[in-house]
Amino acid sequence: MEPRLQRRYEQLIESHLQATQATVSGIHAVCSASQAFATTQAAYRFLNNKRVTLGALAQQLIDAGRSEAAECCLEYLLVVHDWSQLMYRDHTKKHDRVALSSRRVPEGYELQSALLVSDRDGSPLAPVVQSLRAAKGVYCSRTPYVRQPLSPLDELDPTMTFVEGLKLPRPLVHIIDAEADSVAHYRQWSTRSGRLYVVRADDRLAEFAGKEQKFSVLREQLRQQDTFRRVREVTIHGQRAHQWIVEVPVTLTRPAYRNRPNSGDRRRIVGPPLPLRLVIAEVREDGGGVLAVWYLLTNVPAEVDAATIALWYHWRWLIETYFKLLKSAGMNVEMWQQETAAAIARRLLVASMACVTVWRLARSEHPQAKEARRFLVRLSGRQMKHKTTFTMPALLAGMWVLLAMLDTWEHYSPDDIRALADVALPHRRPPPNASRLV
Repeated sequence: MEPRLQRRYEQLIESHLQATQATVSGIHAVCSASQAFATTQAAYRFLNNKRVTLGALAQQLIDAGRSEAAECCLEYLLVVHDWSQLMYRDHTKKHDRVALSSRRVPEGYELQSALLVSDRDGSPLAPVVQSLRAAKGVYCSRTPYVRQPLSPLDELDPTMTFVEGLKLPRPLVHIIDAEADSVAHYRQWSTRSGRLYVVRADDRLAEFAGKEQKFSVLREQLRQQDTFRRVREVTIHGQRAHQWIVEVPVTLTRPAYRNRPNSGDRRRIVGPPLPLRLVIAEVREDGGGVLAVWYLLTNVPAEVDAATIALWYHWRWLIETYFKLLKSAGMNVEMWQQETAAAIARRLLVASMACVTVWRLARSEHPQAKEARRFLVRLSGRQMKHKTTFTMPALLAGMWVLLAMLDTWEHYSPDDIRALADVALPHRRPPPNASRLV
């Protein structure tokens, strides 16, 4: 982007470093701005400027992800793919909304994201692809034009290909939830040179030891044979439990069936046998009861053990915290007032860079990072759960207060601030430890 637009972009990132209330969802003016209305006008022009392309905004995120991956990953870089509905039921001025439910009434947009995650500790790094489906088509950071939508699963292959073409500093492993459990797509992805994936499967049929059987039947046999091993302690719904793992080789031999109900396409697709690793993960309470079961299919090399595969899939849930940070726990994206999908798509990429800023601080090992996080939580006024030192929304809220403080120091002396405080809060008594910063 040209320098003027780059400066506006950086100011907009600061405008999103805050936890926004649903009733105050407009773009806030940073404290250094001369007038709030001028900031609103500038934001409107930026988000509706055709010269501000989604590719240029996404490149900022790609550069951030590339830098963070080089420092934060050990052997692999995880790419988590997921979808999220942005509901705008009552935003009737958004004329390009699409139906997101069986009612076939225009309600909002569908967001598809690819998020880079560290294989060292599961920390989110940066979203590198975002696609927003609207009535006119898909506003996608991969392409310079509004394109026609594919089915959700068919969107995955070009997204994977794009991310692989970025030549990121570690080998990629794509992590996807059970929505991607499709034999046809497993076979398609397995033909791509070097492509690795982990997908949560349903209770499907596969061949093991020359016999075709369901995963649930195979799991029961393996339990009776006592082949599961306990690998780690976990917490589920606030309850202490343990994760147990077993791995077996399976082969997918059955044909696939294309499911395109709108076009009436339900073709039977025969393909070659596909050998994969099946990792079965159980979460058991102390008494032995099973609280959760995952069937994970992967083509990741055998040197990555089954316990690590299960841990990687567990980190897939971090993309849900990203969507939560964009929605109710942070920026309230579903209350944004922009009237077109193009403007919403641009703003999403700006807001995502604000998320990257928060994530950097959250995992920072700088000598003062721990104190900085504690300071921001204090500024946010948020309450933490027992033994929780910070949350992403709390850091986000604290950053906005910190930006206000920094601007205040540029324009007012400590004596000026005390004098103004005496006027605004005449009955306030200074606390005994007022001389302490933190």
